[in-house]
Amino acid sequence: MPAVSIIDAVYRHLLKRFLFAQDAERAHRMTLRMLAAMPAFGPPRDKPELGIKLWGIDFPNPIGLAAGMDKDAVAIRGWETLGFGFAELGTITPRPQAGNEIPRIWRVPERRALINRLGFPSEGMEAVAPRIERIRKAGISIPLALNFGPNSDTPPEGIAADYIALLARLGRLADFIVVNVSSPNTPGLRDWQSPEKMRELFAAVGEHAGESARGRPVLLKISPDLERNEMFRICDTALALGLDGIVAGNTTVARAAVGVPSPHPGGLSGPPILIRARELIRDIYTHTRGQIPIIGVGGIASAEDAWLHIRAGASLVEVYTGLVYEGPGLVVRIKSGLADLLRRGGFRSIGEAVGIDR
Repeated sequence: MPAVSIIDAVYRHLLKRFLFAQDAERAHRMTLRMLAAMPAFGPPRDKPELGIKLWGIDFPNPIGLAAGMDKDAVAIRGWETLGFGFAELGTITPRPQAGNEIPRIWRVPERRALINRLGFPSEGMEAVAPRIERIRKAGISIPLALNFGPNSDTPPEGIAADYIALLARLGRLADFIVVNVSSPNTPGLRDWQSPEKMRELFAAVGEHAGESARGRPVLLKISPDLERNEMFRICDTALALGLDGIVAGNTTVARAAVGVPSPHPGGLSGPPILIRARELIRDIYTHTRGQIPIIGVGGIASAEDAWLHIRAGASLVEVYTGLVYEGPGLVVRIKSGLADLLRRGGFRSIGEAVGIDR
């Protein structure tokens, strides 16, 4: 039996009930420790038609780990073993910080969703760097993205300096970089999505980041709560600035719009935001005429979910909440289903299907 099948069976029959009896954040920490301690298995072999090349990077398949799951890069080898085509690690901040007060993650099991207001808890870039360096030295078969965010106590005038410090310290360790300006849990951060703030931020980053990040693709992660006209302006600015891609999107605070009322503050993720995420992907792809690659995030829990995000315009997709509810075998099941959907649709590769439903 393949390693992933064994891991998935153990989760479904033994671990899931135990973990769901724990506080959600405690269960998250326990899961990361188990993945970090897991023996290294070779990743599942991917079918050639699932591969895609972007920014000169070869992705063995289009399924990635979303940021937020492994903030401090402690379980990289585990994501490779589970069959991910890439992993987005972080959000990483320059200095260590605790994040918001506990409790700060809640399950919404009747909707298979999560709510979090973590606020970028991070061990900081100096703790993360040696872990990634060790993995790079040992060899890793999947691309690694690093997701960067500022410290919560950084004043507005110091935000750009935080991103510059992260790029200078960690840029060389990333296959590509995601600038996170869309978390709903860091006060004032979403203001940096505005075109004016984007130009200010990326002008400073381009001038001062140095050789460490030179040549690394830089993507912008945006919110699903943007008004369409505002989102279009952000897309135009991203194209004008020469950004390499857009991650669409983050968690949502628009609870009424997705029909999940809750007394808990924070960003909602999981199936309730699936349709909104797909609309965002389609709008970006259509407005930009496919000129900027999109990583689609939000609500994916099946091969069909991933397939429709791709058809809407996403070249790559990411999962997080689906892993919690569907188990570690989800990635393998999505890949198997995608291969079937490609074959049934007469497509020879993932790239042929990107944006065909726009």
